[in-house]
Amino acid sequence: MLSRIFIQNFALIDSLEITLDQGLQVITGETGAGKSIILGALRLILGERADAKSMQGSENKSIAEAEFVVGENFRAFFEENDLDFEVDTVIRREILPSGKSRAFVNDVPVTLDTLKKLSQRLIDIHSQFETSNLFDEEYQFRMIDGLSENKQLLGDYQQQYNAYKKLVRDLASYKEQLAENVKEHDYKTFLLTELTEVDLDLFDLEEVQNQLSKQENAESIVENLSQIFNKMDQEEIGILDSLLDVKSRLSKVASLSHEFSALHQRFEENFVEMKDLLFELQNEAEKMETDPEVLFQLSAQLNKINSLFLKHKVSTVAELRDIRGEIIQQQHNFADLEQRIAEENAKIAQAEKKLEQQAVRLAKNRASAAPIFVKKIEKLLQQLGLEKAKIEVQLSDVPQFTSFGKQTIELMFQANSGFPLKPIQTAISGGERSRVMLSIKKLMAENAELPTLILDEIDTGVSGKVAEEIGNVMKEMAQNMQLIVITHLAQVAAKGNRNYKVIKREVEGKTQSTIIPLNPEEKLQEIAQLLSGAQITDAAVSQAQELMK
Repeated sequence: MLSRIFIQNFALIDSLEITLDQGLQVITGETGAGKSIILGALRLILGERADAKSMQGSENKSIAEAEFVVGENFRAFFEENDLDFEVDTVIRREILPSGKSRAFVNDVPVTLDTLKKLSQRLIDIHSQFETSNLFDEEYQFRMIDGLSENKQLLGDYQQQYNAYKKLVRDLASYKEQLAENVKEHDYKTFLLTELTEVDLDLFDLEEVQNQLSKQENAESIVENLSQIFNKMDQEEIGILDSLLDVKSRLSKVASLSHEFSALHQRFEENFVEMKDLLFELQNEAEKMETDPEVLFQLSAQLNKINSLFLKHKVSTVAELRDIRGEIIQQQHNFADLEQRIAEENAKIAQAEKKLEQQAVRLAKNRASAAPIFVKKIEKLLQQLGLEKAKIEVQLSDVPQFTSFGKQTIELMFQANSGFPLKPIQTAISGGERSRVMLSIKKLMAENAELPTLILDEIDTGVSGKVAEEIGNVMKEMAQNMQLIVITHLAQVAAKGNRNYKVIKREVEGKTQSTIIPLNPEEKLQEIAQLLSGAQITDAAVSQAQELMK
């Protein structure tokens, strides 16, 4: 229940605060007094877009605040959204001078999405210009499901349906990935074959390059080694003979003076090392030979590795190993995708089986509820002056699952006898819409926990007996819920449990709107004014008294 409204610095409202009760709350006021401004502020509570033009001044923020009395059935929502649960819950929306807005629930900041989810469960504002949802399939299903036993069943179905849609989306994504991978699969396999032809784990690029260079330059290496050996070991003028002479002479010097013994020893050691080095060079020269087969293999290996470097735009064997690992992983992913697709198909088949069972139950319950809906709506329409009106619910099976099962719904209507029923969006006139919508709201109020309902001049365009019946219907609705009605009809205003009037006045040279509660005498005068206009007559007062009885 909406128990309090507070508005500050919003359009013509400087500051306004009003408390509300249960039952039928009637708001009246002259055209342009500011009733729509109050509704505009309440729509901010519903999370609608804020209009910076609605603020009075550029230096002050606008505030729209509503206090609701909520039951324990809301506690789960508060806990899920990390909010403090209070029986008297305050929802506040602030519009800053910059145009930015903030939202709070019990002084805890919340997103607009959270605000909408909560407020839409608490309040429903319906204007005379907002009957288009009568043509909406979702709204029509809600009407029928409200009369059937589908509330819990539909909730379970839609939860399962959302999970099913996710499975379908995931399957489509996997198939798309697989299709992309199939295009590259053969090419990736070819690349992997190339990379595995070379044993990258044991391949030593530096050693291959060295061995290849040795094979390619074997003749030059042998020639140079031979010349070295000849120069070292040439008779009489060779370096070894000269060194032997030096060794002999140094030995004699060392025998004559022990101070040269150490030098003689060092020369002796180096001479032995030199002879050993010379013989090793000779051995290497003798072993050196060119093997065309080895040369070919080494060249092929180096060409292959250089080709891989160029193709993959890398310069090291380690990088090639990394690329090989990536391709192997991609090939594994390809197989994983096929497995995932098989698993998703199995899950979808299982989900469809459950959905099918639930959809059949939904359809069966709707088939039972539709005649009851038609009977009750037609009775209400007769009460509201549409004695000849006929309505029909057409439920059609469809092959695919939707949010409401495997059915479509279409509401058929005709206000006059002797004419065929047509889809309601084409058959209903402006004057009939409000009465049809009021009848539906009445029926939904009887069969569901509707939030606080605000009807904004939904009774426009009617008078006399129909106006009286509209008042009666609203009075009946308000027995089980809080119904706030903005009206210009005296017949409706007379039914109010509490009445309020929106007035516009000048304060310090500035026009302001506000709302005031009416006591019984003020209520009487307001109803009389609705009947007679600006000049209240005795007859109008008398008629107002009769209406209030």
